[in-house]
Amino acid sequence: MDELNLKTLEQIPIPEGLEQRLSAKIDQWEREEQKAKQHMLMPRVLRYAAVAASFALVFGVGYHLWSQDRDLNLAEQDTYQDPVLAQQEAERALNLLAYNLNKGMGHLEKAKALSDKTEQSFNEKLKVLKRYETGNH
Repeated sequence: MDELNLKTLEQIPIPEGLEQRLSAKIDQWEREEQKAKQHMLMPRVLRYAAVAASFALVFGVGYHLWSQDRDLNLAEQDTYQDPVLAQQEAERALNLLAYNLNKGMGHLEKAKALSDKTEQSFNEKLKVLKRYETGNH
């Protein structure tokens, strides 16, 4: 009986491209299955990452505030107890402010030069475009 069924099956013609279509369909099912697994995994990973990031943020802000408060208390005690040290700290703070202000002004000058150059180029292109529109090219 098995031989008869096997012989009958062997005699049935196989359509052209059937193997390729079946292979492509199987590959498509596998890709869909992998995507489904990734979609199920991603929300869980994102949840854990969000919780970890929240803890890190809260810890970082808390530590920063705590250390800033502690440093302010130490600085106030040191500064107010010794007038010479207070003057030195004030000069240091003003020098730091002046340095950063000068540094920022340098960046501002570079940005202004770039802006001027861009504006000049834009105006030149605009003049060329106007000449082209009026037919004086």
